[in-house]
Amino acid sequence: MKSWFFLGLVSALLLSACTTTKSAEPVVLTAARGERIDLPNGAQLLGGRHFTVLVEGQGRDVVLIPGLSTPRTVWDATRAKLKSRYRLHIIQMRGFGDAPVSDRDGPLLQPFIRELTDYIDDEIVDRNNRQKALVIGHSLGGLATMTLAARYPQGVEKAMIIDSLPFFGLLFGPDTTVDILQPQAAAMRDALIAKGSSEVDDRTLQTMSRTAAGRDQVAAWARTADTGTMAQLTYDLMTTDVRPLLPAITMPVTMLYPVDASVMAEPRITKMYKAAFTGAKTVTFEKIDDSRHFIMLDNPDAFSAAMERFLQGNDGKRK
Repeated sequence: MKSWFFLGLVSALLLSACTTTKSAEPVVLTAARGERIDLPNGAQLLGGRHFTVLVEGQGRDVVLIPGLSTPRTVWDATRAKLKSRYRLHIIQMRGFGDAPVSDRDGPLLQPFIRELTDYIDDEIVDRNNRQKALVIGHSLGGLATMTLAARYPQGVEKAMIIDSLPFFGLLFGPDTTVDILQPQAAAMRDALIAKGSSEVDDRTLQTMSRTAAGRDQVAAWARTADTGTMAQLTYDLMTTDVRPLLPAITMPVTMLYPVDASVMAEPRITKMYKAAFTGAKTVTFEKIDDSRHFIMLDNPDAFSAAMERFLQGNDGKRK
């Protein structure tokens, strides 16, 4: 292979449309494409075209992929718990904590996934006697994880998807198609670019986290996201349907989803996720109570326990 160089509900996307800014805050530390920066304690920062990677720790290789508008700091608590036992590869999409791709033209999601496939192949599989990676993705990162699991089984041993659906259009109804959603996706992309910046809508933030601290954190991440990157990935997300790929997934997959009874009754939430993954024969569903889209912020103890079960092989029971 050549060398490498969600979304909870509809409101997750609306949050992105309402809180992005035209220019990101200054980046403290980044890596140019092809650059490797040595950091303390043996860690490295690697630069690719569509993302940078912080590599730290020792042990089995675990890839952590954040979601739309989210920098790698969303994994900080997870990193602290795991880096003494696992070699972590914490992804950060350019534009969400790093400067955006300078010469982007057209889709970003599929090129990102292709480059991530190359990264796993070159930096994990080839370097570790063909040992596969454990891949974990939240929101948009969950959609990327599904695609990797289906198209790249030689590099992924098992996967965890955190609050993501295989097709955004399912939120509008079971008969929604990419063709039906495409005009709305284009309109939202163009509106994001035209708007440039806006105050955070508290009603939208309510769907992201149950706590004021969590909502403040999500709003701060969104404000630093690059608008052009956000706009294109919003379009890519809304027009990507990976349901036809689900039957090709053969490795174990844990689908971790939030339940907040004050927002929606648990049976309805569970039914929605299970229906979305019809065709995926190896998926195990595990709910995390008292959580909204950012499970790791709302219920960190339950999230950490689910992560341990996944990594150690004792995955959550089908619910």
